Amino acid sequence: MRKKIIAAGHICLDITPVFPEQKAGQVSDILIPGKLIHMKEADVHTGGAVANTGLAMKLLGADVTLMGKIGADAFGEMVLHILRKYEADQGMLVSEEESTSYSVVVAVPGIDRIFLHNPGANDTFGAEDIDYGKAAEADLFHFGYPPIMRRMYQDGGRELAEMFRHIKALDTATSLDLAAVDADSEAGAADWEEILGRTLPYVDFFVPSVEELCFMLDQDRYEAWSLRAEGRDMTEVITPEDVKPLAEKAVSMGARAVLIKCGALGMYYKTASVERTAPVCEKLGLAVDEWADKEGFEASFVPEKILSGTGAGDTSIAAFLVSVLDGCGIEEAVEMALATGACCLGAYDALGGLKPLEELREKIAQGWERRKLC
Repeated sequence: MRKKIIAAGHICLDITPVFPEQKAGQVSDILIPGKLIHMKEADVHTGGAVANTGLAMKLLGADVTLMGKIGADAFGEMVLHILRKYEADQGMLVSEEESTSYSVVVAVPGIDRIFLHNPGANDTFGAEDIDYGKAAEADLFHFGYPPIMRRMYQDGGRELAEMFRHIKALDTATSLDLAAVDADSEAGAADWEEILGRTLPYVDFFVPSVEELCFMLDQDRYEAWSLRAEGRDMTEVITPEDVKPLAEKAVSMGARAVLIKCGALGMYYKTASVERTAPVCEKLGLAVDEWADKEGFEASFVPEKILSGTGAGDTSIAAFLVSVLDGCGIEEAVEMALATGACCLGAYDALGGLKPLEELREKIAQGWERRKLC
């Protein structure tokens, strides 16, 4: 019988205007005030952790229930219409008082994405919006993007921590993903070390990106990386050794397993001791010796083509979590995450590049090239 997963948290409508495929060195080479840019069609899909990670896990064969909040408006109807295609709309909450969250994704070829985001109903999503009856029946509860869900980061993250505490009390395994924080926003001013300190003791699988985690846990390091990058993506100028202290800190704060997404560089992973990992391994049928006291870095696979990075991180986490529930060890689960992320770069949306995990295993066995570290 397939293990059951709940994917909860942030959901939105992603609107991606498709640029001509010539690459640009900088955003200013394309987005010039007063210039008319001839575009291709707009790509419109659901976005956010609930849709990206949740639907990806469903397409990869998992039994997934989505829990997110939208408004009773035109964008909300579009979200429901898309989810119905996957028979995944039943867990959604529709609010008459709130608007549906949306993002305009500016994905200029050759440049990292820019997001114009309205959080909408996600800002009022709270612990009471979780169906704890269904959570008790699930093997894994995955929650994504608290940095762009106001109630999750207000008051020192008490709402987020209480939700995870309640889920863990049900003997359900847990995972948590983050999102980028606007330094000048209310979320950017929040004490994320306090928030994560309250929450991570109840998190089995913590799966943030390196930029997000560094901003939250080590501002000095984050500023140093920013200076080193000189406007480029941070992952272009860091090394696995740079990431190691963040992984160690996250484990020391309570997470049982930490997987840090490092963009095109790859992924860094670290797990806790046998004593701390054994309960979740027993719960999910994992081999303790394949999970406890593990640490390492895996370089990315070279993608066949790159159209957009939209959802690549979310879908890589979907592959990681599905592999975990399939009983894989951490090294194989990370490998599946990297392979899925590379495939998803070849589509404008999060789900268009997904491939069955068995197909990815075959491609890896045939010698799929990895990114070479400098």
